[in-house]
Amino acid sequence: MISTSKERRTLHRVADDVTCLLVEDDYHLRSLVKNYLEDYGVRVICASRLREVTLLLAYNQPNLIVLDLELGQECGLDLLRELRARSSIPVIITTGRLRDEIDRVVGLELGADDYITKPFSLRELLARIRAILRGRATRLTKRQRGSERGCFCFGGWRLERRTRRLTNPRGEPVALTKGQYALLMAFLDAPQRPLSREYLLQATRVHEDVFHRSIDMHVVRLRRKLEDGSGASSIIRTERDVGYVFTLPVKTS
Repeated sequence: MISTSKERRTLHRVADDVTCLLVEDDYHLRSLVKNYLEDYGVRVICASRLREVTLLLAYNQPNLIVLDLELGQECGLDLLRELRARSSIPVIITTGRLRDEIDRVVGLELGADDYITKPFSLRELLARIRAILRGRATRLTKRQRGSERGCFCFGGWRLERRTRRLTNPRGEPVALTKGQYALLMAFLDAPQRPLSREYLLQATRVHEDVFHRSIDMHVVRLRRKLEDGSGASSIIRTERDVGYVFTLPVKTS
C-alpha cells in the first residue's frame, strides 16, 4: 500500500524529461506551482518578467509554457504574440481578471492552447498540462507514421518519405538536413498555397535557435538545393507581406 502523497505522485509522473517554463510574477504562487509540478516529475524553470523569457528560451527548450497575462505593468499577450511568431511551443495562459473575457479570447486567438482562471486548482493545471502534452504526442506520432509511407513527386523531383531520399529530375540524390526535410515536407503538404513564416515555423517544429534564426534562412538554403540550374525562386516564390508559395503541383503515391 502507498502510504505517502509523495509516493503516489511518483507513480503518476507526467512524462520523462518534460520541462515547463512558468512565467509568473507572484512569488508565492510561482513557488507553489513549481513545487507541485516537480513532485510529478516536471522540471520547472521560472521567469517573472518578459525580458527574462528570451534569455531562458535561448538556453532551454521547454515542452510547454504557463504564462500569466498580468506581469506587473507588463502584458503577457505581447510575449504570446512573439512566441507564436517564432515557435509552436504549447502555451497555457493564466489570468486573474474574472469579469473580463477579452484577454482570454485574444490569447486564444493569438494561439494559446488553453487558459485557466485564477485562483486555480494545482490539480486542474496538472490535468491541462497532461492533456496538451498527450494531444501533441498523438499528433506527432500520426504525422511521423504518415511521413513514413509513399512519396511526393513534383516537377521531375521525387521525395521518398520512408527513406527521406530526395532525387532531382536527373535521378541524382540531393542531401537534405533534418530542418530542410521538415521545411520541404511543409511545402509539399500544402502546395500552391501562400504559407506564412509563422505557419512554416510551427509546421517544421524548428525550435532550435528560433530566437536567433529566421525561417527565411531555411528557405534560402532549401532553394539552393532545389535550384538544379534554373533557380528555385520559381519553385518557392516569395509572397510579399505573406510568406512563401510552393508553386509546383504535387502528386503523391
